[in-house]
Amino acid sequence: MIKSKASMRAFGAAVAIGAAAAGAIWVSHAIAQTSAGPFTEGQAQAGQPLYASRCASCHDSGGETVRLVGPGFTQVWTKRSTRDLHTRIQKTMPFNNPGSLTDAETTAIVAHILKSNGARAGTTALTPATDVALSAVIPQRRDAYAGYVSPSSVPVGTGITFPGTVANYTPVTEEMLLNPPAADWLMHYQNYAGWSHSPLKQINARNVHNLQLRWVWSMEDGERQQITPLVHDGVMFVSTVINNTVQALNAATGDLIWENRLGPRLENQVNATARAMALYGNQLFYPASDATMYALDARTGKVNWKFKLSSYGRDKIGSVTIADGKLILGLGVCDEASLEDRCFIAAYDVKDGRQIWKFSTVAYTGEPGGDTWGNMTNGERSGADAWIAGTYDPKLRLVYFGTGQAKAGRHGIGDKLFSNATIALDVDTGKLKWYHQSAPDEGLDLDEVYEKILVDNGSQKLLLSAGKPGILWKLDRTTGKFLDYVPMVFQNVFTSIDRKTGRGTYRPDILKPEPGTSRSSCPAQSGGHNWPAASYVPEDDVIIYPLMQICVTSQDDLIGNYEAPGSDGNMGRLSAYRVKDLKPVWTLQQRAPFLTSSMTTAGGVGFIGDWDRTFRAFDVKTGKTLWKTRLGTTAAGFPTTFTVNGEQFVAVPTGYNGGSPQVRPASMFAFERNRPVVGHAVYVFALPKTK
Repeated sequence: MIKSKASMRAFGAAVAIGAAAAGAIWVSHAIAQTSAGPFTEGQAQAGQPLYASRCASCHDSGGETVRLVGPGFTQVWTKRSTRDLHTRIQKTMPFNNPGSLTDAETTAIVAHILKSNGARAGTTALTPATDVALSAVIPQRRDAYAGYVSPSSVPVGTGITFPGTVANYTPVTEEMLLNPPAADWLMHYQNYAGWSHSPLKQINARNVHNLQLRWVWSMEDGERQQITPLVHDGVMFVSTVINNTVQALNAATGDLIWENRLGPRLENQVNATARAMALYGNQLFYPASDATMYALDARTGKVNWKFKLSSYGRDKIGSVTIADGKLILGLGVCDEASLEDRCFIAAYDVKDGRQIWKFSTVAYTGEPGGDTWGNMTNGERSGADAWIAGTYDPKLRLVYFGTGQAKAGRHGIGDKLFSNATIALDVDTGKLKWYHQSAPDEGLDLDEVYEKILVDNGSQKLLLSAGKPGILWKLDRTTGKFLDYVPMVFQNVFTSIDRKTGRGTYRPDILKPEPGTSRSSCPAQSGGHNWPAASYVPEDDVIIYPLMQICVTSQDDLIGNYEAPGSDGNMGRLSAYRVKDLKPVWTLQQRAPFLTSSMTTAGGVGFIGDWDRTFRAFDVKTGKTLWKTRLGTTAAGFPTTFTVNGEQFVAVPTGYNGGSPQVRPASMFAFERNRPVVGHAVYVFALPKTK
């Protein structure tokens, strides 16, 4: 129940935004005339409130699901028919209660989707058996989704648009990745164990208040921007997802060394992002938004080789990791109902992109775990995306990945392996060593895909992980055995968690939802913990998590967000726990949610940024804010730190577009707080120069 006036205002704002989004249509002119659609105006009108109550909360929220209005939908579905769309919706939607829509409700929703994409109503009623190609009724469009601010479309050439060469570049070796040089930030989490922690200490808790802005590098606006600036030999590598541009910068001055605009340019595909790149040898590996993996010469930006990971239009390379000299990739947004489009993790040869091994994260009939999907056909099974970079234990020779939730099937048919799990794979063969599902048969989009942090505690080899429910799980990383857990934010989706197995039990109304009833979910789909990664401070045996305290409920079939109970209106939470016993050490709460990873250093200082444009340094022992500044827009991505010529720098990216973790707070702030919807950039700070 929503109790506070502020919560009611937030609920009303969310409903208004959702209703507007649900009714939005394309506004640009058609290129080609089409025939009237195989549906009536009455069906389309009946479908509008159904869409608003049953579909909009996921598909119009800015989350990982595709928008059903605009190019993200039409690029895939105009190749298919109305019967395909009807079947897909009726069998797999809504996400939290698939199969609950009647034939009449489904046809009405399909009619609304067709009309919203520009199809003209006709005189013939749509039926489940109607089999008309969507391309025959949906006109081709030039651009523009109503309400979306389109980036500049000034034509720019592709390829090397700013030639240059990095001088004195040292090839990145396996030894460097095993023992990362303190001066560099060579990989997504700084080390194989996923610590997001630097041994640098020139900037420390005593002098960090003197930090000054040294330089800013602006990037083209549009789409999600949540990058990790990689640094090696005084060179920073950054990327821009809107046009798949990769750049090398002088890390001390911000001067451009080389630029390669790989393309394609994206429009309105809000689930496209490239959080991680990878360095190995003389190559920089970049995952383009069209699922093409590029191996660039890190010295010049020229393409050495490339290959396409998937031929499906929506599929994305979700994660990039180097382990044992292999390029290991995870596929994301791979949920088309097809035998070919299932999510996987695979290893490739860094020399030429040749596939070495492949592990499919959705189990098919006759495969290990295949029976956990009930009687669903292989083509109906989907989800288990691997869209977050993995970690690696070189002694055990295991790589660790998380997977997302299953995206099809009712509750109660089985665990739907290997969705919503932590999995350990043999780095040589890709064979499954073990898996652990903290939340089997998950149906609220509260997945467990996020970073797997590896810590040795005495003789114990641990893996620590947290997903959207905001529960910190502790596992034995050799065997996968469950060891312990602690809830970090308020949650009400589990009634209990087994202390021996770590398996949660869902509330009855989640397992068997009743049509027409309202229910709450804490956390909301934005998650108690999402992609902003935690950091581990070995000097203090403390793990520090960026958390979010937002819940969601439905009232009269309308969706609304509200602050979690006990949060005192604070959506943002940064909490530290001692790894040895999972005891809380300190907590920092604030109104605005944190939207960067936590990045810490041996100098006893950590860094984090938030929705409200603040980038701050905090004391890792107490959580006390030691320094802060305001940026051009939301801090979003992965802060890094490095040295050039003995001087330590701290870098943080900004980005205003980022799915549910950004959209839900925006709806709750309403007119309380604002931020510019321009300003993708990297900001770099350092201490004052000494004379």
